[in-house]
Amino acid sequence: MDIKQLQANLAATVRGNDILKYEVQNVLDAFSCATPKLKYLELQVSKKCAKKDENINQLTNDLQECIKELGVVKPLLTNLEHFPLIVDVPKVMKEISSKLLDTLVDFTFEFVDQPLSPSQSNFAPVEEIGEVVRVTTIQGKIPDDFPKGVYIRNGSNPLFGGLKSSKSIFGKSSHLWIEGEGMLHALYFTKEKGKGSKWNVLYKNKYVETDTFNMEKNRKKPGFLPNMEGDALAVLMDTFLNLLRFGVLHKYISNTNVFEHGKRYYSIAENHMPQEINIQTLETLGNWTVNGAWNQSFTAHPKKIPRTGELVIMGINPLKPYLELGVISADGKQMVHKVDLKFNRCILCHEIGVTRRYIVILDFPLTIDINRLIIGGELIKYDKDEYARIGIMPHYGDANSIKWFEIEPCCVFHIINCFEDNDEVVVRACRARRSIIPRPEFIVDEFGLSFDRLNEMSFCKDNVQVLKEILSFFHVCEWRLNMKTREVKMKNPTTANHQFIMEFPMINERFIGLKNKFSYLQLIDSEDFSNYFGFAKFGGIAKLHFEERRVEISKDDKQEDDLIKVEYHIFPTKTFCSGAIFVQKVEGVDEDDGWIVAFTHNENTNQSQVYIIDAKDFESEPIAIIILPSRVPYGFHGAFMPFFNL
Repeated sequence: MDIKQLQANLAATVRGNDILKYEVQNVLDAFSCATPKLKYLELQVSKKCAKKDENINQLTNDLQECIKELGVVKPLLTNLEHFPLIVDVPKVMKEISSKLLDTLVDFTFEFVDQPLSPSQSNFAPVEEIGEVVRVTTIQGKIPDDFPKGVYIRNGSNPLFGGLKSSKSIFGKSSHLWIEGEGMLHALYFTKEKGKGSKWNVLYKNKYVETDTFNMEKNRKKPGFLPNMEGDALAVLMDTFLNLLRFGVLHKYISNTNVFEHGKRYYSIAENHMPQEINIQTLETLGNWTVNGAWNQSFTAHPKKIPRTGELVIMGINPLKPYLELGVISADGKQMVHKVDLKFNRCILCHEIGVTRRYIVILDFPLTIDINRLIIGGELIKYDKDEYARIGIMPHYGDANSIKWFEIEPCCVFHIINCFEDNDEVVVRACRARRSIIPRPEFIVDEFGLSFDRLNEMSFCKDNVQVLKEILSFFHVCEWRLNMKTREVKMKNPTTANHQFIMEFPMINERFIGLKNKFSYLQLIDSEDFSNYFGFAKFGGIAKLHFEERRVEISKDDKQEDDLIKVEYHIFPTKTFCSGAIFVQKVEGVDEDDGWIVAFTHNENTNQSQVYIIDAKDFESEPIAIIILPSRVPYGFHGAFMPFFNL
């Protein structure tokens, strides 16, 4: 960093503003003093403290001293009202402070596009299409008894052409593959007036306009420095500068899920509170704080308690309190219960479960640790040697009322369902022995493979098997937790030698928290393992029959008699899905009376579609394929909002 050059370029910014000169000079002096130390620290951190006799305490102290010296910027920021929440400070001073820090970042950091290989082309972002567009081509026939409503899916759609990395004297840092801004894709199902059962299908997409989305959109260029993975010093400095410039640590992406509560509709990613959405126009209406009672992160998978309709949520924080839990009234107007669960670490937890009487809490060893980052480690890390446990708490309990059940360390992002069965609480989930967040560097470390090779290598049968064993990808798991004896029983109801990897589960939502017979999961085909490292492709959907067994014959002719029946709906070659959901029949009787609906993309034709599959006749051809007027990138979770709820 050339401080003299920076000083010269900033001179025009503060010329004629005497009130700023002293404070600006303090900032420049601080960077002059800190830069040599930061360069030294960069060298030390790059060694990853490989020597056991490395003085970790001294390294930590040096870094803290640098941060303290750079902290002189914060009072300047406070005085000059950079962040909109500070009021009654002249606008011109706010603009000057913004220019000061922006110039600093422009001189020090370079934004670089994260490239996509040809096999990843449908992960590239798309533009908003504007007004709603009528669908004109439908293969097959939408059933007459299909409910009127909106099928909506959320997903990552990065601004400015794609995900970014940054380079600076502090090192490199990158966005994770899940960090693009949220874009909603909605398909509206209505009947044409006066034309009997003829369907009118409309499509629209639109960004979720979070506070930070609007900040960057107004700037017309990337602003937030990526700070979730990369060199430790770079991640630390990126976080610090994001806080100084924008008042927040990172972007609010709102790209993961969509849910309804109290007849209102929300978009969510768990690094921030939800954004209320006008489901008919997809306009963002503002942040949902539950009338000021919740102003922190919010799980992407809140759950409604059976019978009461109350919504269970949680929020994770990198500083204490690490995990707080809340219960929101059925009408969404008030927080009826809020409690600190007294965790001693910050876990990266994506899910929470409910039953008739309990809340199910996952405490697994995928953690966020700022102290670990300061001494050169990873901000996000999975530690297979740390403990894992599942907690069962009454709906309005506290930390002292939780019954904890120790289990084998693993990683779970998605719960299938939880329910009570006599004295047991049953938890079904997608379980892996390791995590894929952040990127699975252990593959490179243990096997000497580069990501470039992994991205484009030909996955023969042997390679597929090796990678499955390395990554220990997600399979269905069932835990039975006995509330009286504290015994834990675990089993895998599908065979471990399965051809497919299962994730993104869904069920008939009427059975959330209750005993259910069926679940549906998206499938990653092992024969098309192309570049899973950050970019999953789902080539089919499975239907699991939990109460129907099958006999599996193993290689040594021994029978395994405790495996459940599984049906498969496999898409055509090079067609992949996202956001699959179960849509129940309005007057359905059986649990599986309904349809599976999913956004799909045919990579051979570059055509996006929506499949409608009869859940009872699951392995047959889809009953309808809706051809969409615009490409829909692969995304995350979907939902169906019936019109009778609107």
